[in-house]
Amino acid sequence: MSKKDLKFFMREVKEEIVTAPAPDTFKDENGKPVELEIRVLSNARIQEIFGSYRHRSVATNSKGSPYIMPNGEVAFKTERDSARAVRHIIAEALVYPNLQDTELMKFYGCVDITDMPLKVFPRADEYSHVNSVVMSALGLGEAQPDDALIDEAKN
Repeated sequence: MSKKDLKFFMREVKEEIVTAPAPDTFKDENGKPVELEIRVLSNARIQEIFGSYRHRSVATNSKGSPYIMPNGEVAFKTERDSARAVRHIIAEALVYPNLQDTELMKFYGCVDITDMPLKVFPRADEYSHVNSVVMSALGLGEAQPDDALIDEAKN
């Protein structure tokens, strides 16, 4: 059996920016739809963000005493704030609009980037659209109808 060449897996990872249509409610000065620009985050970065919204602590009863497992070890509980993690991912992935821009954050009165997606896209349909196109561009979640537009933008 011949040795397989690994050079196909040795590649430089380049930052990729894709475009996708913004919600229909966002038009430019000529009435044309605005395009979102989305930075394709690495899987490592996505996992890092999700991990930062995961907190592990000792599980306690109503009196504050820790639960002890039959093997004598302390039980732990894990709490996740997945919704906030997703908003962080959206804020970091969006290049346009840049939800981390200090002027934009000041306009909306935000100090935390995880609040920005909800401020800039306050309607449920707007936020849902942005969430869908960003997650699709990152390869997360189920395929959405907008995947064809994102694939077209990548080519």
